Formats: sequence, C-alpha cells, structure tokens
Amino acid sequence: MRGHVLTFFAVAALGGVAVSVFAQQPMTQPKPEETEVWTPVPPIVTPGATDSAPPSDAIVLFDGKNEDEWVSAQDHTPAKWIIGDGVLLVAKGTGNIETRRSFKDYQLHIEWKIPENITGSGQARGNSGVFLASLGPGDAGYELQVLDSYNNTTYVNGQAASIYKQSPPLVNPNRKPGEWQSYDVVWTAPTFNADGSLKTPAYVTAFFNGVLVQNHFQLKGQTLYIGQPFYKAYDRAPIKLQAHGDKSEPISFRNIWVRPLD
Repeated sequence: MRGHVLTFFAVAALGGVAVSVFAQQPMTQPKPEETEVWTPVPPIVTPGATDSAPPSDAIVLFDGKNEDEWVSAQDHTPAKWIIGDGVLLVAKGTGNIETRRSFKDYQLHIEWKIPENITGSGQARGNSGVFLASLGPGDAGYELQVLDSYNNTTYVNGQAASIYKQSPPLVNPNRKPGEWQSYDVVWTAPTFNADGSLKTPAYVTAFFNGVLVQNHFQLKGQTLYIGQPFYKAYDRAPIKLQAHGDKSEPISFRNIWVRPLD
C-alpha cells in the first residue's frame, strides 16, 4: 500500500511540473513580422567614390579651392592661411582658423601632412590640432592633437591622435613625414541643463589612418595645457584648426568634410 501511495504522489508531482511548464508556454507561436520595423525608412546617402571622399549629405569644408567655409578664430575675418596645389597650408603668423558654421554632433573627415623636411622635437615638431568644438579664439575647446609622432618622443597624452592632456591614443599608426594622414571622428557634444550644469558629457571615437585610436572616450571637460579640465556650457560651436607657435615647418590640410548628426 505504501508503495502505491508514493508512486501516486510522484506521478502527481511530475504532472504538476508538466502543467506548470505548459502554463508558461505561449498559447500561439510568435510570428517573424511581430519584430519587423518598416518605418521610418532611413534616407538614402550616396557614398563617395572612395571611403575618404565626401558622401552626398556631407558639408565640404575644404576641397582644395578656397577658404570660404573658414574665418579667423580671433576676429571672424576671412581666413588667411595659404592655398596651393589643392592643400591648405598653416600660416602661423595669422592665428587659428575656425568654421563659419557651428555644429553639435557630427562625423568629421580631415587629412593632414607633416612636411618631409620637418625639424624640431617633442611638442615643437609639426604641432597643430583639430578642435572638435572651439570655445574661443585661442586654444579654448576640445582638441584632437596633431603632431609628428612617427619617430618623436613626447608625453603620450600629447602625441598625435591624443585627446590633448586627457587620453593617449590606443596605438600609434603614424605615417612618416611627407605622407598624408587621416582622421575620421565621431563627436558627441556635451549637453547642459538650464542652469549651465553638465547634463551629459562629451564623447569621441576616432580613427587614425583607418585604425581605432579613441574608443568612445568620455571627456572630462575642455582640453587644457595647464590645469584640470572643466565643462563650460555651450550649445553649438565651430570646428577649429590650430596655428601652433612652434618654430617647425608648417603642416598642411586637405579633404575636410563634416556630416551633422543632430
């Protein structure tokens, strides 16, 4: 009798598990179309003939012909850098230049070249910078460093492709002086509350000559030469190119375009 009772309870227990499992199963099988999204349809963008060429929705900031998209960062008069053979040569005595337009979030492509006859060492060797958001006429803002780091020792958070004084590049893919180099950048601008306090920080992802060097790095604030970084409220800002005061030969830029993402 005892064996029959145990058998009964065992079967009942298994039956209960089966009922419980069955109760958890959906009554009908899901359909593939339940997880398909059809609208809105992403807009069509025609890519450039090469990966470095501007796509159809890009704003061309420099195509080798003129400086119409650029002004002096000091007084917003027309830029006075030198154009020749389709490139933009830094004119150090005229100061930094910045875009006429202001941007928030964007994708940027820019190419630069250290002259083959470069002299100097450390930070005094082909120094310049791409300020992803310019917050003043000097070096105020957020800088992606430009420098000859092919065979040139300096502090690592100041070498080429560093977020200046904040984040060294993950690797060093520099080409030698006299060869063109490229940056491809995704910039996510910081946002601020109504009282000027930080809401969300800035982020940057950057490829240097096609190699990932900044992987969604979170900035601590503006990139400063001296002192600790801090955030200052702004909405939109120009992109700025630096005319550094070192004595080495000036560098060149070409093929600059931007795709606003906001």
